Amino acid sequence: MPRKMTDKGVKTLKRRRKRYTKADPELRGHWIRVQPSGTKSFWTVARDPKQKQVWTYVGPCDAMTIEEARAKARTMLQRVRAGLPAIEAKGESFDAVIAEWHNRHVQHRKLRTGDKMLALLDRHISKELRARVFTEIHRGDIAALLDKVQDASGAASADKLLTAIGSVMSWYATKHPTYTPPLVRGMRRTNEDEKERDRVLNDDEIRLVWGLAGQFRTYGALIRLLLLTAQRFDKVRTMRWSDLDDGTWTVRTSAREKGNIGKVKLPELARIILASLPRFADNPYVFNAGRGQHPISASGLFKAKVDDKLPPDTEPWRLHDLRRTARSLMSRAKVSRDDAERVMGHSLGNNIEGIYDRHAYLEEKSEALAKLANLIDSIVHPREKIVPMRKQNQ
Repeated sequence: MPRKMTDKGVKTLKRRRKRYTKADPELRGHWIRVQPSGTKSFWTVARDPKQKQVWTYVGPCDAMTIEEARAKARTMLQRVRAGLPAIEAKGESFDAVIAEWHNRHVQHRKLRTGDKMLALLDRHISKELRARVFTEIHRGDIAALLDKVQDASGAASADKLLTAIGSVMSWYATKHPTYTPPLVRGMRRTNEDEKERDRVLNDDEIRLVWGLAGQFRTYGALIRLLLLTAQRFDKVRTMRWSDLDDGTWTVRTSAREKGNIGKVKLPELARIILASLPRFADNPYVFNAGRGQHPISASGLFKAKVDDKLPPDTEPWRLHDLRRTARSLMSRAKVSRDDAERVMGHSLGNNIEGIYDRHAYLEEKSEALAKLANLIDSIVHPREKIVPMRKQNQ
């Protein structure tokens, strides 16, 4: 290990497939962290009086010299070893701003996506970052966090977290005119132009995905139910046993929701899949994460495992593509347009009908899913054509 680390040495550190840290030989507890994207930042690590290891962000390598970082790091290390927060708070912490944002913005306006954004923030933002002064959180901090989430859970998860952080920062800016959110265009990890999709799985792909789903017990059943019901991922993922009554599923509807199928009798194929799933007395969810009180994770890790088993030339697909595929299959199964749209939870485009027609269409929607299930069954279990034997000449 070299006895010195200079700014030139920091600059020459190469990125790798996985994040790594490089010790500063001139200051014990001072490190340079290198992300797979090539982003570099200074960090400290020390143990507090309870011997708990505490990592603290110092700053981005492209905005300060290593000497400046060391000077700042020495103070941080001394504070942690003395049992104090690494950074002396000079304003509201990120954690305090998140709490106020949730109370005054999300709950006051009854935002439909507010709880989901809060869950993302709770899951991905570390205690160290939460303790930081909110106005001192810079673009490099957010970029490093998004790199970490993207590596662990995928680009889509990183973008959802960015949306949640952006909501907090934009709300804070409305209260503090001198504050400018550090987020800029181009920080998203997915291509905005590719969001509108028309991907529909063909019969071969349906057979392939359906077959692979059988190798994954709970998650595989979730994939199959997404195709059989044409419902949105979160509606199926959070299905509860109490929502089912003799094969009839009543989909929970939250405030300001776009719409869903409502109440429907599930086809026999779907009921067989549900009956095969394990039940835990303390977990109310059908697609559960085992014992506890949570449904299966939506992180994308299970989906990645399924994708790893697909042939390398398979066109990329998303879980939401199953909903679009199911809608296309309903047309192919001769389901009427109106009934298919009711299954999807879409408006029929007639405001008068929406106001005055309060019929639940239970039978019509149930029949539509039955036709969809029959078509899917014929695709995944194709019957071989029987060729009659020719009579032999006597």
